[in-house]
Amino acid sequence: MGDYDTPSEMVSDLYNKAAALVSQRQPFALATVVHVIGSASARRGSKAIIDAHGRLLAGWVGGGCAESAVKSEALAVLESGRPCTITIDMSDEMLGVGMPCGGKMDVFIEPVLPAPELLIVGHGRIAETLTTLGHMMGFYVTVNDPAADRESFPLADRLVTEDFDLTETAIGPNSYVVIATQHKRDHLWLKKALEGSATYVALIASSYRAKLVLEFLRAGGVPPEKIATVWAPAGLDLGAATPEEIALSVIGQMVVLRRGGAGGALDQGESPHEQQNAETDRVLRQCEAETAH
Repeated sequence: MGDYDTPSEMVSDLYNKAAALVSQRQPFALATVVHVIGSASARRGSKAIIDAHGRLLAGWVGGGCAESAVKSEALAVLESGRPCTITIDMSDEMLGVGMPCGGKMDVFIEPVLPAPELLIVGHGRIAETLTTLGHMMGFYVTVNDPAADRESFPLADRLVTEDFDLTETAIGPNSYVVIATQHKRDHLWLKKALEGSATYVALIASSYRAKLVLEFLRAGGVPPEKIATVWAPAGLDLGAATPEEIALSVIGQMVVLRRGGAGGALDQGESPHEQQNAETDRVLRQCEAETAH
């Protein structure tokens, strides 16, 4: 058997399990043995799937403490969302992981996380454009509105038309919620949305309407710290004037929040022409200094 040999049925089971978890939008970590020195129970290329509870669901990366170490690091990777490579030392029972088989192996562990969900409450041109842009940005898009239909929202991953209290659309840390109901019960929808733990909650409304809605929430006893998390009016200040531009400003704000951007202009310094002139001036001054000497 070669370094990468793995029973075909094990490989098939692993990828079938991975596909099932992805379809169920369940997070998991994929661990792959990338380098082996000396004797080890797992071979280069061996893989395993670890779920969000630290359970090994499929595959093999070595038994005993090696498996335990991979499971532990997999949980950390899922929490941070960043992959890492760990070295497992099996050559020293006292200082390593306590396995007598000897050798070392490097294991690359990567998180496989479900796409963030964009929950759009409402219908109309803004909601339709938000769906299209959200799909393009890699969000799992759910549209919740009695008037939503597949013809108007062809790119939505899910349409919910009978959920008047948001019980059918769970809101969690992976959720981005946009209320685009055009004043129809928007204050009630926003209150329900804030009962969840969404990363982003926004209301598409005028400044005047947004103020009224937030005052309603305060009067209704919604904690001030919850109200402070609402983006109202939603979106970046693009001077948007059309439904499409408004949707763009909202998606832009979501991307800024998701990726940790500042939302400002990328060019914070001189224009290219000014930079070129400054460089030319520096060269000329350097030439003058050299001539003077």
